[in-house]
Amino acid sequence: MKTRITLILLVVLMGGSAADAQKRTVGAIAFYNVENLFDAVDDPNNEGDNDFLPDGSYGWTQERFENKKEKIGWVLSKMANGADIIGLAELENLFVVQELIANPQLAKMGYQLVHKESPDYRGIDVGLIYKPDRFKLLDYRAIRFPDTTYQSRDVLHVKGLYFGDTLHVFVNHWPSRLGGKADKRELQGAALREEVNVLLAKNPQAKIVIMGDLNDDPINKSVKKDLWAGGDPVKLEPGELFNPSAATFKQGYGTLMYRGTWNLFDQIIVSQGLMKGDGITYQPGSFSVFGPDEMRVQAGESAGGPLRTTSRGVYQNGYSDHFPTYILIQK
Repeated sequence: MKTRITLILLVVLMGGSAADAQKRTVGAIAFYNVENLFDAVDDPNNEGDNDFLPDGSYGWTQERFENKKEKIGWVLSKMANGADIIGLAELENLFVVQELIANPQLAKMGYQLVHKESPDYRGIDVGLIYKPDRFKLLDYRAIRFPDTTYQSRDVLHVKGLYFGDTLHVFVNHWPSRLGGKADKRELQGAALREEVNVLLAKNPQAKIVIMGDLNDDPINKSVKKDLWAGGDPVKLEPGELFNPSAATFKQGYGTLMYRGTWNLFDQIIVSQGLMKGDGITYQPGSFSVFGPDEMRVQAGESAGGPLRTTSRGVYQNGYSDHFPTYILIQK
């Protein structure tokens, strides 16, 4: 009895309820920036793929594309035993996603996909794959970057039924830090917040997941203030989003490494409707970075960081320059 009371007290302190203590883990939701998943075929309408051709700067071949698919497929199949919903970034086109989920490691899980072309200057998009026996797709749309003078990735808004509950998923890849662009990311955070506000105005308990490579850390203005996502589940104000990745970043862990320093750009953020109450909820403390030894640099300045596909123009035969992240869902 003492153990059960202690568990219930812990859940209440974490922002849940006594009823939440009785829930069990039912699935996982994940995100992965796969670092330039390009095919080796020239697209005459996309100059961004010129580097990813046999005669391009990366010497990109069909063999390297096949190897990349194999590695990404391995990661997605091992992480949380194959998450139910996975957001993806840095996809060249629909074809590469189709090829990815046809990989034997993923094909046996029956993934289906959602994808829309973005106007990004590099020709890369975001997408989402899901297990249709767990997530029933209802609708999806692309949300264009609000600054028409700058070509960036669309945000993909996917709506579906997850274990019987309506779930909204926003897949993001915000403007990079190359050349600054903090104002662009802040603009994106504020625009996404407006989308969240529309959903919360209709249903204050709406179940929302925001995931993506935000190119900012949980403490940056674009995330903490513009998107209004806080890291303390006990101090959240009405309407404020909860960012479980903030605690991981505070502990000194990240998803990518730059000159020996960790950043945590690959975040998964949830609405308060996913933190307590009936139906599906976020499992407290479950946010995780997936980075087994196979995916890490073993020596040198970047030891412990992600083993990239290409580094400083040299093919590394790695996975990605980012580690993926995931959360667990309970019901």
